Amino acid sequence: MENNKPIKRVKSLQFLSREHHHSLLLCWKIRRGFQKPVEPRRIKTYVDWFFENHISPHFELEEKYIYPILGKENRYVKKGIAEHRRLKRLFQGKDDIYKALNHIEEELEKHIRFEERVLFQEIQKVATPKQMEAIEQMHEEEKFEDNLSDIFWTK
Repeated sequence: MENNKPIKRVKSLQFLSREHHHSLLLCWKIRRGFQKPVEPRRIKTYVDWFFENHISPHFELEEKYIYPILGKENRYVKKGIAEHRRLKRLFQGKDDIYKALNHIEEELEKHIRFEERVLFQEIQKVATPKQMEAIEQMHEEEKFEDNLSDIFWTK
């Protein structure tokens, strides 16, 4: 039976979990767009904006500051980097938008669940207080800003 207890996240990593929450909402918005049904190009326009403004900087931050705590040879880090590469290709793809959006929705959600349930848990176990403090210092909390120019998921 799956354990559904909330994950205890150390303060230093909480901002990343909040960013993950917004990306999970992106997955939900894609699903809602398909249910409506919304023309895929409208969804893709929003997804492209979200990738550029939120996901791409998030991936860069993780790869530069978070993943190195475990080392580049760590199997979880290798998996995370491979998933980032795959997701970037999906976001940047121009062929078969409907299929790409389906893959983004599925794979982004799986990736976030992996980071939250496995990778971040491992980081919390091995990171030194100094490393956690450095993570906390390098990130300035920003209020999430969404692109509400076409709220296709509500109509």
